[in-house]
Amino acid sequence: MAERKADEIFKEFKEHSIAEFFKKNRQMLGYSGKVRSLVTIVHEYVTNSLDACEEAGILPSIKVSIKAEESEEKYRIIIEDNGPGIPKAYVGKALATILAGTKFNRYVQQRGQQGIGAAGCTLYAQITTGKPIHVASWTGTGDGFECDISIDTVKNRPVTNNVMDFKSQGRGLRIEGVFGDLKYENSEHGALEYLKRTALSNPHAEIIFVGPDNTESIFPRSTDIMPTRPAPTKPHPLGLSVNDLLEFAHLSKNTSISEFLLETFSRVSQNKVNEIRDAANDVDFKKQPKEMSWIDAEKIIKALKDIKWISPESTNIRPIGEEQIRKAMQNIFMPEFMHVIERKPRIFRGGIPFVVESAVSYGGGSGKKTDEGYSGTIMRFANRVPLLFDSGTCAISYAIKGMDWKRYNLDIEKDPVSIFVNVSSPHIPYSGVGKESIAQEDDIIDEIKLAVMEASRGVQRYVSGKMNLEHEANRYEIIMRYAKQLSRDLSSLTGKDQERIEGEIESLVESKFPKLKKKPEENSTQLEGLEK
Repeated sequence: MAERKADEIFKEFKEHSIAEFFKKNRQMLGYSGKVRSLVTIVHEYVTNSLDACEEAGILPSIKVSIKAEESEEKYRIIIEDNGPGIPKAYVGKALATILAGTKFNRYVQQRGQQGIGAAGCTLYAQITTGKPIHVASWTGTGDGFECDISIDTVKNRPVTNNVMDFKSQGRGLRIEGVFGDLKYENSEHGALEYLKRTALSNPHAEIIFVGPDNTESIFPRSTDIMPTRPAPTKPHPLGLSVNDLLEFAHLSKNTSISEFLLETFSRVSQNKVNEIRDAANDVDFKKQPKEMSWIDAEKIIKALKDIKWISPESTNIRPIGEEQIRKAMQNIFMPEFMHVIERKPRIFRGGIPFVVESAVSYGGGSGKKTDEGYSGTIMRFANRVPLLFDSGTCAISYAIKGMDWKRYNLDIEKDPVSIFVNVSSPHIPYSGVGKESIAQEDDIIDEIKLAVMEASRGVQRYVSGKMNLEHEANRYEIIMRYAKQLSRDLSSLTGKDQERIEGEIESLVESKFPKLKKKPEENSTQLEGLEK
């Protein structure tokens, strides 16, 4: 074969748009299977609706409808919300431009992070059915509009057609699209389960789902309390890598490294700067941050690790909250018992804070019914968003399955147990663009284990107390079986009244089993007290 020169080879060199890339690699957006692709579409639109409503201070009401089309594996998906709507000038960028949005540049907790989701849905409809997305928006100003939207994949820009204005005093957004290469399944990986778990992690939202068979499922809100909006904060210095520090420094407009550290990172005071300078004594803290070298950054990072720090600020994190989780779990599972834990903020690489919440529920509707009885379920969440797929590589699954459950008198393979874990952070380290699995960061895994272990100990005390009560009840029943015969024999020996002897025997036995004399609700209260 004849050799080719570099000039000839590089004539084929072309620059592609990000939309073209994802058109050929749709699996990177979560469209890697028919069931998963349908859930991904629902997920992207529902999370956008939740975020929009919360930004506007509106309690979310969301309706999701899935209708089968005549063609096999095609579905019409409609999402309606009561949010603030999208202004006409931004609808194209919001729904049909890859890597465009309001979230990417904010150091604050949010469900979406990359500006891909809704535009990815538009792209998926386009490449599987050739049809645009139809949008109707009411912004509450008296005016509304509707239009069809698609993507120019070569230039990664929106194409808007059939724009119509109308008058409306309402507010909200309605998105309708026909998508192909999908499959609807009523399973633990289906759209209904996704929405059930979304209602669980967002108790302030009302969610209505209408499936292909026209069956309506309603998940009413468990609380009217809106979540507190997280406020942007600065990154914490602990967990920074050398490269992280250099990137911050080279973008800084400060006149000295001392000033740069004070203004760029949280929990850094002048005293802390003095400590860092003393520990990294070879670094000139008066020079501009842009002049910081790799060696300088290495010394500062080492100094940061040698200094004691208080926990990171949590104003940019919005966990669900113990009481809200408890209400949601009670509303959906009505468990026999549960224990809820919210850990303090921690940090992982890059100085990024995160909070882990965990709940373990037992009995009632917890777990999953099987032919053999029950099995436990693990419910994974990131920033209130359910994670249904890729569980094998997720930090949550890894942490839970690595625990010794025998210590807690629980068998997650056979007991009616539901384990809830939510990780909240301004930056969730997903293991893929599909955002279905949290990367196995050591700091996050350790914190998840501690949270689940603490919640499990509460359930362990309840289960142990229940087992003790059952054991006592069995002993009591065995003894009382012989009370009548014993009273009859004693009566014949002593000549005393049999009923009186039987009553005295019962009183004596009951005095040895004081817990069994209580009413069932009193025993239940006693066991619930173990949680505290």
